[in-house]
Amino acid sequence: MNRFKETSARILFMGAACVCILAVALICLFLLVNGVPAIAEIGVLEFLSGTTWRPANGLYGIAPMIIGSLYVTAGALIVGVPLGLLCAIYLARFASQRILRFMRPAMELLAGIPSVVYGFFGLMVIIPLIRGVFGVQGMSILAASLLLGIMILPTIITVSYTSIMAVPESYYEGGLALGANHERCVFKLLVPAAASGIMAGIILGLGRAVGETMAVIMVIGNQPRIPAGILEGARTLTGNIVLEMGYAADLHRGALIGTAVVLFVFILLINILFYILSRKVRT
Repeated sequence: MNRFKETSARILFMGAACVCILAVALICLFLLVNGVPAIAEIGVLEFLSGTTWRPANGLYGIAPMIIGSLYVTAGALIVGVPLGLLCAIYLARFASQRILRFMRPAMELLAGIPSVVYGFFGLMVIIPLIRGVFGVQGMSILAASLLLGIMILPTIITVSYTSIMAVPESYYEGGLALGANHERCVFKLLVPAAASGIMAGIILGLGRAVGETMAVIMVIGNQPRIPAGILEGARTLTGNIVLEMGYAADLHRGALIGTAVVLFVFILLINILFYILSRKVRT
């Protein structure tokens, strides 16, 4: 009976894994079949390096969207990674049980807030704040970066907290035995030991930042041009797809699917890069 249960569980898990792999393979196949021919027709260099996106005139340059996505993602990481990591360290090794009982459910609640609610918060709070401080319109890369930095906090905090708590207590006790104080043990022993898990949390947060659409559309301005600074509006790759896919046809539709191919490759390269970095951290 036990062998039957083990075999059934093994088959069930293998089937679930195969379904996941098949789903990813079908998505990749769809993107390649529908996007690559359009990219080839437009021209790879013209598609990737063109600075004008004007489908009505046959101009399909996505360089402004690539740059906008890079700016927003980098800004979100600059905002979210330090805050998330420091918060995780505080919760893991410095916070009292009373604070921990309040903060952990708050983080889970923050992760469950819909993107459109974040976008509305950006419209009502972040954009007026930027407008009042800098005297600009407000819808900008800075607004999107601040908003995405807040949105990726739960992912980074949760994964980093779990990784730090998973470090054996003997590391900490050994540091104390050698004469190190509490802060030195945490920052010199526990955090480096949890570096691979922390890196995984950053990767997950990065994926959230790159793939987020609705909240970014509401605060970034959606202007398909190369921004001169973080206080100007821009358009991301995901925003470009969502804004125009509803009425696109023929080559225009193919160019949008080609944009999805570029986004897919972009995320894949980032994951490979962080995987290499995480392996170096482990060694």
